[in-house]
Amino acid sequence: MDCPLCNATETALFHRDQRRDYLRCAACQLVFVPPAYQLKATAERAEYELHENDPADSGYRHFLSRLAEPLLQRLPAGASGLDFGCGPGPALAQMLREAGCTIALYDPFFAADTAVLESRYDFITATEVVEHLHHPGVELSRLWSLLEPGGYLGLMTKLVIDAQAFANWHYKNDPTHVCFFSVATWQWWARHFHAELELIGSDVILLRRER
Repeated sequence: MDCPLCNATETALFHRDQRRDYLRCAACQLVFVPPAYQLKATAERAEYELHENDPADSGYRHFLSRLAEPLLQRLPAGASGLDFGCGPGPALAQMLREAGCTIALYDPFFAADTAVLESRYDFITATEVVEHLHHPGVELSRLWSLLEPGGYLGLMTKLVIDAQAFANWHYKNDPTHVCFFSVATWQWWARHFHAELELIGSDVILLRRER
């Protein structure tokens, strides 16, 4: 089965549990769930509606600050951005607006205005999003094309460590999580797209587009 990120054909079984198989790409090291195990759109939305992401929740804002703070340190004043996969409670967008940024929103279920995908931005954020993408190669390439030269793609997602850790990893048990990235995967992405890669903490990824 071809890799949904890099389209490589050399993939192999990485892990199997009672519910799903997980394959790993030999080229970019993405771990992914075959399409047969992916939820239909109605079931996927129902799962997202169970999430409680209140923009006023101080704990949630603290969680998001792990991306917001380093990103804001690197952006010019008044930067314009897109919060991709913002969900029903776009807390990160609110935090960035409070810091003086202009933010557009997109989410296929909760803010499906595709017109915002025709503009260009100083930065794009996607927090706890990429693990949900059924076609990560297509979606991430599209986001990359919307960045101005020197712009940032800021991501949050938990990273695969190794097969042993994966076997006991709670993150894989969410039925909407179908793609799992590692440090090696983001290093592949940075090489392929000539991006400057910064890894901050255990789950924050900054990719800067060359000028």
